[in-house]
Amino acid sequence: MKKLLFVTALLAGFACAPVLAQQSKVGDWTVEKRTQDTHCNASRGYKDKDDENREYAIVITYSKEAIVLVAIYDGWEWEKTGEILRADFGTDDKDIMAKAKWEVMDKTTVRGVFEYNQTIMDALSKAKRITLDFEDDDDDSIELQVPRFGEALAALKFCEENRK
Repeated sequence: MKKLLFVTALLAGFACAPVLAQQSKVGDWTVEKRTQDTHCNASRGYKDKDDENREYAIVITYSKEAIVLVAIYDGWEWEKTGEILRADFGTDDKDIMAKAKWEVMDKTTVRGVFEYNQTIMDALSKAKRITLDFEDDDDDSIELQVPRFGEALAALKFCEENRK
């Protein structure tokens, strides 16, 4: 009888516990499925001592329909949320898309939404850096460091295949 009460109390405790995000780490990448999100994402943030210790961050998520990439750089000062910018998008060794469309999310954040394409994912998985070269604006063009990106994308794929 005591054993049954113990098991019942234990199960009740599990039922009342908060739902936590599905999360893993790959180096300094965080791969997670947050409860409020439909899909998993991989994110990495860092400070660059060679750029006045400015903060950089990148977030990627994907589905079978789209790849969404968010770039955050505290050196940007975009003025119009919702403004559409054009930038050549590539990696340290491959041009991915010329004049890709990027939407300003806030003064330090842009988001690119691309139709899912395995060629883009393959190029990203080999990248050490992601480049955004904005038209006629060298001051706002950046390189984001993405070490172990291939491993992070593999973990992101695993998260997507096993999301709850």
